[in-house]
Amino acid sequence: MNLMSVENLAKSYGDRVLFDKVTFGIDEGDKIGLIGVNGTGKSTFLKVIAGVEPADAGTIIKGSTVRVEYLPQNPEFAAKATVLEQIFRGNSSVMQVLREYEATLEHLQKHPADSDAAVQKQLINLNQQMDALDAWQLESDAKTILTKLGIYDFSAMVGTLSGGQKKRIALAGTLINPVDFLILDEPTNHIDNATVAWLEEHLSKRKGALLMVTHDRYFLDRVTNRVIELDKGKLYSYSGNYSKFLEIKAEREEQAEAGERKRQNLLRQELAWIRRGAQARSTKQKARIERFEQLSAKTVNLGADKLEITAGASRLGRKVIELSNITHGFGQGVEHATFIRDFNYIVLKDDRVGIIGPNGSGKSTLLNLIAGRLTPDNGSVDVGQTVKVGYFSQENTEMNESLRVIEYIKEEASLLPTADGGVISASQMLERFLFPPNLQWMPVGNLSGGEKRRLFLLRILMSAPNVLLLDEPTNDLDVQTLTILEDYLDGFPGAVIIVSHDRYFLDRLVEKIFAFEGNGLIKQYAGGYSDYQEHIKSTPAAAGSKPEKPENNKPADAYRAKERPRKFTFKEQKEFEQIEDVITGVEQELQAVAAKINAAGNDFVLLQELTDEQRQLECKLDELLERWTYLNELAEDIGK
Repeated sequence: MNLMSVENLAKSYGDRVLFDKVTFGIDEGDKIGLIGVNGTGKSTFLKVIAGVEPADAGTIIKGSTVRVEYLPQNPEFAAKATVLEQIFRGNSSVMQVLREYEATLEHLQKHPADSDAAVQKQLINLNQQMDALDAWQLESDAKTILTKLGIYDFSAMVGTLSGGQKKRIALAGTLINPVDFLILDEPTNHIDNATVAWLEEHLSKRKGALLMVTHDRYFLDRVTNRVIELDKGKLYSYSGNYSKFLEIKAEREEQAEAGERKRQNLLRQELAWIRRGAQARSTKQKARIERFEQLSAKTVNLGADKLEITAGASRLGRKVIELSNITHGFGQGVEHATFIRDFNYIVLKDDRVGIIGPNGSGKSTLLNLIAGRLTPDNGSVDVGQTVKVGYFSQENTEMNESLRVIEYIKEEASLLPTADGGVISASQMLERFLFPPNLQWMPVGNLSGGEKRRLFLLRILMSAPNVLLLDEPTNDLDVQTLTILEDYLDGFPGAVIIVSHDRYFLDRLVEKIFAFEGNGLIKQYAGGYSDYQEHIKSTPAAAGSKPEKPENNKPADAYRAKERPRKFTFKEQKEFEQIEDVITGVEQELQAVAAKINAAGNDFVLLQELTDEQRQLECKLDELLERWTYLNELAEDIGK
C-alpha cells in the first residue's frame, strides 16, 4: 500500500539548489536509507517530507490516515519536564491520566482511611481512562525502550541531562508511538555500540515504513531494503540494502563514464570536421553543425568528485606516549567516581587502536588524558619530544564562524607537506575535501553541520600531526567522506586512536580494542570490533561462569589459547530442557491474574494486589524469555 507520493519536489537556499524535480513514492514496509555528501540537503529533505519545512515547489500526497513521526538531529526539549513527560509530549492526555492515577494511589497509601466510595470511584474512572488510552501499555513500552537506551531515572528533569541523554530520550519518544511512517535523522549518533545493535534489531522487526539518514554502514546494510541517494540536486533510487546500492551505483557510474567517453570521441570528430572549414550550404551540413552544438552543450553528471589525500605527517621519533598506572575520576567524597583505574599502555608508532564502552564510561576522558587536556589523579602520561597530536573532538566549538572557509584553513597552514616530499595548498586540499571554489569563500557559519565537521577535520590534518586522536569521528560525516578518511588513515604515517560506536569504521581500521568494562577497568583485545565481539561471546563469562583471572603483565592474546569450546553445564542442560514449560506456566498465571482483575469490580485493595502481582509476573516472564534466547543460542553453537 502506498503511504506517500512525492512529485517534482524542489528546495533551494539562495544560490544553492539542494534538490530539484524529485519524484518518488513510499510504500508500506519500505525501509529506506538516504545518503549523500554533507551539504547536499539530506536533513532539509527529511524536514520537507515530514512537513516541518515547506518546499519551494512540488507536491507531497499523503493518505489521511497515515501517521508520521519525525526525529530531527537536534530535537527541542522542555528543560523542566521529567523524562516521562518529555516522552509523552505529543500525547498530553496519556500523561495527564498517568499523573492523576499516581497521585490518587499516593494519596491512598498515605491516607488509607480515605478509601471511601468517592475515591474508589475516581480510581475506577481513571482505570477506565487508562484502558481507553492504552496508557498502561504505552507507559510500559516507554520505560522498556528508555532502559534499552540507557535511561533509568524516569523522573529526572530533562534540563539536568547531557546532550547524548537528551537525544536518546527523543529517540525513545519517537519509537513508542504507533505510526505508519518513521523518519529518523542520524538516530545512531550519541549512542554506544550495544545500543546501536539493539536499535538495529528493533527497527528491523518494526512494521511500517522507515526513512532515515545515518552514516553507520552496518546499520544501513542490516536495516534497509532500499537506498536513495541525493547527489547534485537529483535523487537516485536503488532497490536492496547498502551493499547492493554500492554494486548498482558502481555499474551506473561505469555506464555514465562509458557514455561520456563516447560523447567526447564524437565531439572530437565533429570538431575536426568543423575546423576543416565546412560550409553550411546543405541541409545535411546544417544538421551536422547542430549535432556538434548539442554535443558541446551537453553536461554529464559522473558523480561526486573523488576525495584523494596523500597522507603527510611530522616526523615521529622512537618514543611516542607512555601511560603508566593512570587513574582518574570525577566528583568529591562519596560522590567520587573512578572512570579509569591503574591503566598502562605504551603507544606505538603505527598503532591503530579503537576505544569502546557504554556512554559515560570514560572514553573521551582517556583521550583527554592522552592529549594532555587532563592530568591523571595518579600515574603519569609521558609524551615523546617529537609527538604532535591532532585531536578531532566531538565538539568543534572553537570554530570562528565569521571567517570564510579558506581563511579558517589558512589560519592553521597554507601548505601541507605530503608523504612523497611535495606540498599541497589549502585551496587544493579544500577541493579534495569536497569544498569547490564557490564554497571556499563562504562564511563558515553558513555551512551545514556535516560540512563544518568535515572542515574541522581538514584543519586538523593541515597541522600535519603524527598522532591522531579521533573522538566519534563518524558523527555527522557523510558516508563518502568516511570512506575517503578510511583510505587516508590506511596510509597515515603515525599512531591513530579512535573512540567510535561505528562498528564498520572500527572493523575497517583498528587492530586493537580497548574496552571499558566497568569499575574503571580497561581491557585490551586484539583485532577489530567483530573480533572483540567473537571473543566476548566465546569467553566463560558469557556463559555465566567466572572468567579466568589473567596473570599480571601478560597481553590479552596470551589467554586465547586457554579458551575452551562452549558447552552446557549440567545445570544449564536441565534448565534448557525445562524452561519452555516454565515459560508456559508463567503465561498461564498471567492469564489467570488478568481474569481476576476483570472480575474484581470495585474492590480497590484487591485490584492493587492483583496489579502488583501482574507486574511481577511480567518481569519474571521477560527474564525467562531472555534466558531462553541465550540457552537456544548456546545450543545452536554447540550443534555447529
